[in-house]
Amino acid sequence: MTAPRALVVWCPDWPLTAAGTDPAISAIVLASGRVSACTAAARAAGVRRGQRLRDAQRYCPDVTVLEEDPEGETRAFEHVVAVVEDICPRVEVIRPGLVAVPARGPSRYYGGEEAVAALVRDAVLARDFVCAVGVADGTFTANLAARSALDDDDGVRVVPPASTREFLAPHPASALDMPELTDVLVRLGIRTLGQLANLPLRDVLARFGSEGATAHRLASGLEARPPATRPPDEDLSAHLEFEPPIDQSEPAVFAAKSLADLMHAKLGERGLACVRVEVEVGTTDGQSLARLWRHDGLLSSLAVAERVRWQLDAWRTAGRLTGSLTRLTLSPDQVVIDTGRQLALWGQAENDEQVARAATRIQVMLGHTAVTQPRPAGGRGPGEQVVRVPWGDSLTSAPPADRPWPGRIPRPSPSVVPPSPRPVRVLDASGAPVAVSGRSVVSAPPARLVVSREEFAITGWTGPWPVREYWWDQKRSRRCARFQVTTDDGRAWLLTVENGQWFAEAIYE
Repeated sequence: MTAPRALVVWCPDWPLTAAGTDPAISAIVLASGRVSACTAAARAAGVRRGQRLRDAQRYCPDVTVLEEDPEGETRAFEHVVAVVEDICPRVEVIRPGLVAVPARGPSRYYGGEEAVAALVRDAVLARDFVCAVGVADGTFTANLAARSALDDDDGVRVVPPASTREFLAPHPASALDMPELTDVLVRLGIRTLGQLANLPLRDVLARFGSEGATAHRLASGLEARPPATRPPDEDLSAHLEFEPPIDQSEPAVFAAKSLADLMHAKLGERGLACVRVEVEVGTTDGQSLARLWRHDGLLSSLAVAERVRWQLDAWRTAGRLTGSLTRLTLSPDQVVIDTGRQLALWGQAENDEQVARAATRIQVMLGHTAVTQPRPAGGRGPGEQVVRVPWGDSLTSAPPADRPWPGRIPRPSPSVVPPSPRPVRVLDASGAPVAVSGRSVVSAPPARLVVSREEFAITGWTGPWPVREYWWDQKRSRRCARFQVTTDDGRAWLLTVENGQWFAEAIYE
């Protein structure tokens, strides 16, 4: 059975658009240490999505680096969603920058798929947002159609139902956005979606498990997972009334996590999983707002709570949510059979959903702060630029990373940062300790680095970089100088000298 017709609106480089970045400036957005978006200028220099920061900086040394901001991206994207919603019902957000709607109803109303696609694109362009529109069988194929239409004059690409496999066949396997699976496929000589679709499904399933089966279905123009049937009167939603009404988003997000757990429990009892959820809220002034959110994989409880946070923030910023919240409802709008997870031959034992579920269980047993995750923060030293927050919490109290930090260590960042700086000794050629004066003058060139009982020859050094922090606060005041040195074992070190004592703050490996 073919996938239902879908219309997808794609706004390229949305994280950078939401940040107000000029496409003519070389800039990238980092997510989990890799490039998730880059401007046209950065692409022209050789930067690509998925690259590590150091690789991107090798191609473009002066590239501007931005951290991902899903909440800000969602707030900005609400303007695009509202435009599409005025034309087509049941808009579902796949992620900020990408939305999908069922094409069947609007195409009948507006006189064809080409007509409604052109109407949507013109409406989005009228709000000064660059976009392309694709219509095809299923959101995966429609997404690729939209991407291929970006350089077309009309910015619209409609793939007829009979041409789905023909359209998908030449696309590279990397279009699946399954990096580990794609890497194995390419090494096996399967480089295009057409080559993957031509393989027998049973062989792909036996070799690559459920993830391989999902990839095979997508390459064949089908839905990622077959839809599951359930009685039409069966209520799998979860809802909560707020008494008294609440004004802040945080209590609603906390409630969303509990509601998502309840919803998943109902689904689990029936062997189902959710790939699309409807978030609906009611307010004291009689409003009822709803939005569909889709996930490429399965929506975990944590993922649902995050989307509730983003959506509430976006509605408030857009001025659509004006009253206090009285009700929150989560409804699984699209469910699939939960096939579980089979370990792949290359040893992949976990994914994001499993990690989220495991972290949540540990928090329930040992406390909310028992599981933490690193988040970028503001600071000059490498130990200050990453803080640990409880799993699922947002970063609120740490200094923002995007503010100016004079004296900050330049990129690339060190690869190893110990919990606390390690005392070391830095000696000159005669074996005397190296000192730094108040005017940042070095007593002699550093020649030897002594770490515990090990001694290394210094093969190169740069610095000092003086740092003067909180000079107006006697208790917090700090004055130090930093150096970068390389040693004969091939490593590079970030050293700090403060009050005559040397420390190793970090290591570049």
